[in-house]
Amino acid sequence: MLCSLPAFAQADRHDVRAGNRKFRGGRFQEAEIDYRKAALKDSTSLHAQYNLASALYRQENWQGASEALAKVKDRPDLTAAVHYNAGDAALQQKDYRAAVDAFRQALLLDPADLDAKENYIYAKKMLENQQNGGGGDNQQNQDQNQDQNQDQNKDQDQNQDQQNQDQNQDQNQQDQQDQQDQQDQDQQQDQQDQQPQISPQQAQQMLRAIQAKEQETQDKVNREKAALLKSRQKEKNW
Repeated sequence: MLCSLPAFAQADRHDVRAGNRKFRGGRFQEAEIDYRKAALKDSTSLHAQYNLASALYRQENWQGASEALAKVKDRPDLTAAVHYNAGDAALQQKDYRAAVDAFRQALLLDPADLDAKENYIYAKKMLENQQNGGGGDNQQNQDQNQDQNQDQNKDQDQNQDQQNQDQNQDQNQQDQQDQQDQQDQDQQQDQQDQQPQISPQQAQQMLRAIQAKEQETQDKVNREKAALLKSRQKEKNW
């Protein structure tokens, strides 16, 4: 991470002070303008160049931050924070050689800076990978791509297994339904086969018996109606 602004905020120059106020408010682009004004008035101003690099870094303009710090890199009064920020900006651009040099200078000025030490080790390792053709980031990208491919293949296998399970389940359900339908048909056919066969003569006799029964019932109903009507007539005449 970028080191915080040091005591440069106490600069007596008007443009630098204005830029500092905007920087603290998170208005990094406006702060950049003020710092550039200060740098134009005094190109050797460590305050202007350092704060300009900080504003550019916050805007993720790594190259611009590196260029601003490069203009004051030969000054003997540079602090460890300046070298640290230069190394951090170089890391963002994958300029591992410049990053190693910058973090080494930061450690010479402040050997107790653990962040500078960790970044120095990391930059040195990445530089070695780059020089050996490992590519550092390329290897990392290859590992990530390999992991992604493995995950995709795993997901595809799981999806295929699930589809096969669903198809087998559907087929089993269909087979069971077909078997049940066949059993129902066989049972119905057996019931039909078990029913006694009736000859035409027997059917005619059964029909006559039913008709005679219906006629008998109708005669009985008519007699009951006539008796009821006769009773009502007597009651009325009485």
